[in-house]
Amino acid sequence: MKQIFDDVSAACSKLATRAYSTSFSLGIHCLDKKMHAPIYAIYGFVRFADEIVDTFHDYDKLTLFNEFKAETWASIDRKISMNPILNSFQQVVNQYNIEPELITTFLSSMETDLMRSTHSGDTYDQYIVGSAEVVGLMCLRVFTNNDDALYHKLVPAARKLGAAFQKVNFLRDLKNDYEYLGRIYFPGVAFQSFSEADKKQIETDIAHDFDEAFIGIRQLPKDARFGVYVAYKYYRSLFNKIRAVPPAHILMQRVRISNRRKIGLLVTSYFRHSLSIF
Repeated sequence: MKQIFDDVSAACSKLATRAYSTSFSLGIHCLDKKMHAPIYAIYGFVRFADEIVDTFHDYDKLTLFNEFKAETWASIDRKISMNPILNSFQQVVNQYNIEPELITTFLSSMETDLMRSTHSGDTYDQYIVGSAEVVGLMCLRVFTNNDDALYHKLVPAARKLGAAFQKVNFLRDLKNDYEYLGRIYFPGVAFQSFSEADKKQIETDIAHDFDEAFIGIRQLPKDARFGVYVAYKYYRSLFNKIRAVPPAHILMQRVRISNRRKIGLLVTSYFRHSLSIF
């Protein structure tokens, strides 16, 4: 029975998510159970594409990426793939009518990492759209369960939340991205001269994204709202911790949220959400 293969595929996406991101796993766990597998599938797809361009340094990345891209489209068309990550992803794409443009834009941004190490204002904005905003929209398709009116209403907020998460990642990973991957994502920023003014400008932009995103979180369906709120609270807490440290600290080590703090955020988020005081 194909259902067994589909179940194995879903388990692989869940395993990939839990292995690569404890924060997103926590957020997904707080969604209604029916949304777990679809969001794991989206994250697994996104994670595998990102791994090709970020970590497979001893292999021909471009060939691997092109093969992954071709198999992505083939799986969506055939409604099956022998790659379990893509098999679970194509199910979500077909069930929730995820637009091909979102997938194309995402893959284009990932491919950019194979050829570009610095960004101008325009290429940075394009990269944020492809690497983060459209991923938020893929998830929004699941959260709104094919309710087109609600989906389009929440598109701006979903874009802002994806952008905020990605920019926090860039700020947190500034040292690793530069030293390990040779990349600087923020336009006009040099690693060697990263200043307080640079940091403040980036933080102002991120804070605006978070504020705009929060408006949309409050309007999400109840079965999606708590999980997204938990992810928002985790990233907002990480962002606040980054804001409190000087630029030199960012250049020396990665800012983290402890597991104990994550549990504390989960508990307080649960009570605030349950009492509708968030």
